[in-house]
Amino acid sequence: MKVQGLHHNAYRCQDAEETRKFYEDFLGLPLVNAFEIGETKTARSTDTLHFFFQMQDGSCLAFFESYDFPFEFKEQHDYDLHIALEVPPEDLQPWIEKGKAAGLDVRGIADHEFIRSIYFRDPNGYVIELTAKMPNHDEFMDPARNGAALALAKWQKNKPK
Repeated sequence: MKVQGLHHNAYRCQDAEETRKFYEDFLGLPLVNAFEIGETKTARSTDTLHFFFQMQDGSCLAFFESYDFPFEFKEQHDYDLHIALEVPPEDLQPWIEKGKAAGLDVRGIADHEFIRSIYFRDPNGYVIELTAKMPNHDEFMDPARNGAALALAKWQKNKPK
C-alpha cells in the first residue's frame, strides 16, 4: 500500500466568498467544486459548504464554512499552522508587490538555505507561505544525505520529559 500524494487539505473559513476572492482572484487557484452538506456521515444535521481550489499538480486546498457550530478563528503563529505553496523563484518579488498592492502585510524574502519564502495572511488569519526552491533543494531534502532520522532521534532523546 502506498500514499500517492496530497488530494486536499481542508480548513475552516469565516466567509466562503471572502475566501474565494483570496484564493481564486488573488492567488489564481480556480474554484473547482463546491457543495452543501446537510447531514454528516454520523447523521448529524449541519449547514455547511465545502469548496475546493485546485493547484497545478491537481491537489487542492479546501474549506468549510459552517454556521451551525462555532469555530474560534485566531491569528496563527507560523509554527502552529501555515500553508506553503510553491512558486518559481522569479515570481517571489512580483508576489511581494501584488500582496502590498492588495493591502496585505507581506514578510520576506526569508532565506531558509534550501527555499526562499514570503509570507502573508489569508482572510481567515492563516499564514500563507509562497516558497521557491533553491538549486540545492533536492539534496537538502534527501534523507540519505541530511540525517533526518538521526536528527529526530536526537530531538526525542534530548527534549524535556
